Amino acid sequence: MPLDAVSRLILTLLGIGFLVANLRILAQFCQFRRLRQSALLTWPGRRPPFYLMLLALGAILGALVIVKIGIQRRPPVDAFGETMMCLYYGYALPTSLRIGRGFYAGGIWADSGFVPYATIGGLRWREGGRPTLVLIDPVRQLARTLVVPEAHYAEARRLLRDRIAAHEIQFSGKELDLGAHDRRDDV
Repeated sequence: MPLDAVSRLILTLLGIGFLVANLRILAQFCQFRRLRQSALLTWPGRRPPFYLMLLALGAILGALVIVKIGIQRRPPVDAFGETMMCLYYGYALPTSLRIGRGFYAGGIWADSGFVPYATIGGLRWREGGRPTLVLIDPVRQLARTLVVPEAHYAEARRLLRDRIAAHEIQFSGKELDLGAHDRRDDV
């Protein structure tokens, strides 16, 4: 297989992967737009390490797409992989940071997506450094995290206690650690 064909195949596969990532972020942003009216306590997403470098990568990929399609007059399908990566680094990633992490009337927006209260089977705080809330989903056998800014830590704990008292969060025997002992912690 010639090197050109291999590189096209790799870029197409990368493009498919980035297309899936772009669609996932688009779906999350649409969900956020529907939920933002019910926000109780939110904050913007944290920028990833090397954020400016990722934006620069998006700009470079955009320039590459312009060169391939506009200057070299290649068919748009030849720039599919680069276009999807440009969209991810230049638009989808910055858009995902606009999604308010935190507490909503129907659930918690963790660092990796929205978790309805009804699917939370356990909670745990990790307090070494930045306070991090770990949400346990016993049905899907996964845990999601939410890094809580220090300024919102006390309010986040209060909101969790209120949701537990209202029986919106049902525990499935997983460990619960919200700090000082409270009878609601014995659920």
